[in-house]
Amino acid sequence: MSRPSEAKPRPSRRTLLATGTALGGTLVSGGLPAAPASASAAAAPELSFSDPWRAVLDDADLVWQRMPTTWYEGPFLGNGFLGSGIYAEPGGSREDGTYTAVRFNVQHSEVQDHRPEFGSLFGLARLPIGHFTLEPVGRITGLDWRLRLRDAELTGTLTTDRGTLTIRALVHTSRSVLAVEVTPSEGERGFRWVFHPADAISPRAAFKPLPDGYRGNPPAEVGEQDGVSTSVQPLLSGGQHVTAWRERRASAGAGASRTLYVHVAYSYPRNTALRQAVRTIRTASGLPYPLLASTHHDWWHAYYRKSFLSLPDARIQRFYWIQLYKTAAAARRDAPVMATCGPWLEPTPWPNTWWNLNAQLEYWLIHGSNHLELDAVTRSLSEFRENLSKEVAAPYDADSMGIPRTTDPHLVNGAASPLMGYGVGVPGQNPPTPEVGNLTWALHNVWLSYRHTMDESILRDVLFPLLRRAINYYLHFLEPGPDGKLHLPATFSPEYGDDSRDCNYDLMLLTWGCRTLLESAELLGIDDELAPRWREVLAKRVPYPTNANGFMIGADVPFAKSHRHYSHLLAVYPLYEVTGRTPEERALIERSLAHWVGFEGALQGYTFTGAASMSALLGKGEDALGYLGELISRFIQPNTMYKESGPVIETPLSAAQSLHDMVCQSWGGVIRVFPALPAAWADLTVHDFRTEGAFLLSAVRKGGVTRWVRLTSEAGAACVVRHGIAGAVDVRDGWGRRLRYSDAGGGAVRIALGKGQSALITAKGDRPDLTVAPVRPNEDAARWGLPTV
Repeated sequence: MSRPSEAKPRPSRRTLLATGTALGGTLVSGGLPAAPASASAAAAPELSFSDPWRAVLDDADLVWQRMPTTWYEGPFLGNGFLGSGIYAEPGGSREDGTYTAVRFNVQHSEVQDHRPEFGSLFGLARLPIGHFTLEPVGRITGLDWRLRLRDAELTGTLTTDRGTLTIRALVHTSRSVLAVEVTPSEGERGFRWVFHPADAISPRAAFKPLPDGYRGNPPAEVGEQDGVSTSVQPLLSGGQHVTAWRERRASAGAGASRTLYVHVAYSYPRNTALRQAVRTIRTASGLPYPLLASTHHDWWHAYYRKSFLSLPDARIQRFYWIQLYKTAAAARRDAPVMATCGPWLEPTPWPNTWWNLNAQLEYWLIHGSNHLELDAVTRSLSEFRENLSKEVAAPYDADSMGIPRTTDPHLVNGAASPLMGYGVGVPGQNPPTPEVGNLTWALHNVWLSYRHTMDESILRDVLFPLLRRAINYYLHFLEPGPDGKLHLPATFSPEYGDDSRDCNYDLMLLTWGCRTLLESAELLGIDDELAPRWREVLAKRVPYPTNANGFMIGADVPFAKSHRHYSHLLAVYPLYEVTGRTPEERALIERSLAHWVGFEGALQGYTFTGAASMSALLGKGEDALGYLGELISRFIQPNTMYKESGPVIETPLSAAQSLHDMVCQSWGGVIRVFPALPAAWADLTVHDFRTEGAFLLSAVRKGGVTRWVRLTSEAGAACVVRHGIAGAVDVRDGWGRRLRYSDAGGGAVRIALGKGQSALITAKGDRPDLTVAPVRPNEDAARWGLPTV
């Protein structure tokens, strides 16, 4: 339904608010196939015109018609705490192509080895829990599965030479229970579940030598309590983690379904997890699977409706919506900051939370997609701030903070801190992990959360006090040189391998930090005694080291070898300190980007997401799409996961942010609509995309032309928008009344919007259809998963 023309009777305010027309348009679906009834159907000819979210989500479902044999191929379920990956039991395949069992992994983001001398220091903190095997009576000969994104539920069938098993599975969003309902045919009524406890040793031990003195935790004790099966894992550090489960039959007779309920509890230092796990399972197992599924579905349906994006590349659009699913399966505000593999844990050398890139990239997409409810970074840094001082050496701990390369998971009982790791390097020295800027970079994520909500409490209570102490650490070492400029002693640019004076990683973060502190102090009305020092840094800081190839690692180290990390380019992205304002600056960015990606050998997936976002900054949509194409074709796995020796999930999530950067950018106080779209994306729809300044953006592009842009202000912040509409424009409020605006230059307008007000921008005299709907794909594409076609 589009906004009524002026010739029609004016609808009531209640009608306008109910339909959404008062804000410039309504949402209807169309242009994408409805969900096929069978998991094996790749598409259906019918279109649904009632619900755009359902249209794009059903279209994005992952499909399996071949057995997944690894984590990177199979379905995955989670709620930020409990996670399960599903694939064939290793070693269970037969020469005839059949399988004996399916593995349902059971892992939990809080479960860790809390021995500080081994856990975070050696990256050994997270501990595996175990897995269940679903063991049919016969040999598995086929399967037809669908991971239904909209419901966050796996459905489908296993076919054996004795019958079929119909499956529904979910990890309940609030109860943190893995529930698997299995309905067997007559020949499969004797199927069984078996739990296999894992050795309580970090999976990193398979990749790195164990430190001297390390002892594995004792074996788990499998038993039963009050009718609930349990696996109790005692820990040498104290405490325990417990897996509890129970299987319940829906009714007697042939074809009766049986549901497995599984919960994991962790306690430290007390042994209270057993009682908690048993209590949870006794409660949850009293609920029929359909009742559990109903409340679970409700949460996920509401989650997706907070934003909407549709573009004509079917493969990439499906990938995008899977990343939104993956994020909510891996993150919650009250969960630990995501480890590199999320709540799932497989053989990997990266089982902890890494802070020199991974954690930052994992959470970028929550801002534009309007999912700040998943922001564990801001909550964790605030909650455990006392430990940030402990990470820097005395005497600097009196007024400074830092965060090491890797830390333990978050402990919800507050018995100990997750932020206790290697310690932070001392500039001018070469400790084992000499990075200095990781906390400052993590606080940039907090700054983004503030800017996208304009929530002053984030600025006042978290960002400003923590950033002040993070920058203080730099100030202890910043010294004037013979050139009169302020210089840093040798520090480490993540992963490049050499210390360097005036390291760009640190200079760029120091510059952003001082600028942000001054801006924050002004916003908060704080007359800070350090403000003159911050201004001095901005005025006298040595220029970023460059040479003929662009940005160097630092004054002593040119960029001269293949390197996956863009630590030397942070001022370009994501800090937006160097943005191509002048031809010389633009040429510097282009030269640096080309030189960085020009070295093959060590490039990895997030190299290409970073390159895509930097290309989007320059307005190069074709280049950005090309880099995303390289990522997908070279690195992304069948279920959209990613690996570097083991599972690491930051790269696909950051690819979603690269898409955001192509669709909308809002740095520097200007909202840029469709700044870097390739020509093939002639049609595009975005709805309730969250921008800096706490605006919700909706916009539609058709036939290569932006038809309309709508902004709704949540905070009454200054609004400058580069709308991309050629020629003169009309700006109207939600009721169709003209709004005053001024020309802000460069194709942008400045609009005064109060809190709760909205503005609709169109070409002058144009009255476009304000429908927001999915766009039709340019061509069909294979679904993610393992479809046969």
